[in-house]
Amino acid sequence: MRFSPRALGLLAAVVTVTIWTGFIVIARASAQRTLTPFDIAALRIAGASLVLLPWGAWLVRGRTAEAGAAGRTGASLGGISPLPLRTTALLGSFGGLLYALLAYAGFFHAPATHAAVLMPGSLPLWTALLAAVLLRDRITPLRAAGLALIVTGDLLVGGRSLLAAFSGTDVWKGDLLFMSAAACWATYSVLARRHAVDAVHATIAITAFACLAYLPTYALLVALGAVTSHLAQAPWSEIAFQMGFQGVGSVVVSGIAFTRMIQYYGPVRSTMITALVPGLSAMGAVALLNEPLQWNLAAGLLLVTAGILLGVLRKSQAPAPLPSTPLTAARP
Repeated sequence: MRFSPRALGLLAAVVTVTIWTGFIVIARASAQRTLTPFDIAALRIAGASLVLLPWGAWLVRGRTAEAGAAGRTGASLGGISPLPLRTTALLGSFGGLLYALLAYAGFFHAPATHAAVLMPGSLPLWTALLAAVLLRDRITPLRAAGLALIVTGDLLVGGRSLLAAFSGTDVWKGDLLFMSAAACWATYSVLARRHAVDAVHATIAITAFACLAYLPTYALLVALGAVTSHLAQAPWSEIAFQMGFQGVGSVVVSGIAFTRMIQYYGPVRSTMITALVPGLSAMGAVALLNEPLQWNLAAGLLLVTAGILLGVLRKSQAPAPLPSTPLTAARP
């Protein structure tokens, strides 16, 4: 059974928003658990690598057999990334390594409520600006109005928590880290669109790069005592859960879905769709974590929805879907 590009794009959007929302709610619930943010980043990359690196090696091996020579496959990193080295390093630096490091480091200084607002909330702005520069994507007045409504709604959802940044603490450092993480993910999304990468290949490539760049460095710093690790004290159930959700869910499933969403909706409209995450994660916290339901949450959700209707569902020609084929002719 074959689905239309529109159905696949919509399914990818639903999967992405669901997993991103779950990430924020789980981060709020597990903030006081055993593991440090650097431990979680390592488990995220390790969990994704267990699935994606064998997959990448299998894809490269199949392409090598078809091409008749390894040098014609465009693979890199010893045959575990199906993309050329420059493309792998470029996408992996922003989408696989810097995003995770900046996001998890932000939890050292600011609470998860700040992440819920600043990461998905600032993502549409970063993406719109980068797409305008790199993809020559014009920011129309209607889209600008939609972005303004989304940002206003996100600020209403998390406005009270964001005011803590001015209370004399170092919360502002975490806020900057969260916004920087969003900028890195926006850069990845625009580059993925620019290079016309296949969703699976891009996700494998960024994981392969993050695995080789982060895990050895993390292990060395822990051994030298430069980075604190609580892996030895954490129960196996917590380790397995983080590898499963953060690695397989947030990276493998969500990564492929997000890149597939970009192929249909384009980077700007895709990141505007993810602006639903702050409000939905706040609603999840109300239902699952017994946090109070306040007027600003309802008002923020209404504004975000209105912004999405202006920026995503407006009557305009949708970007043409990119072919789901390996990256062979595109140049990094």
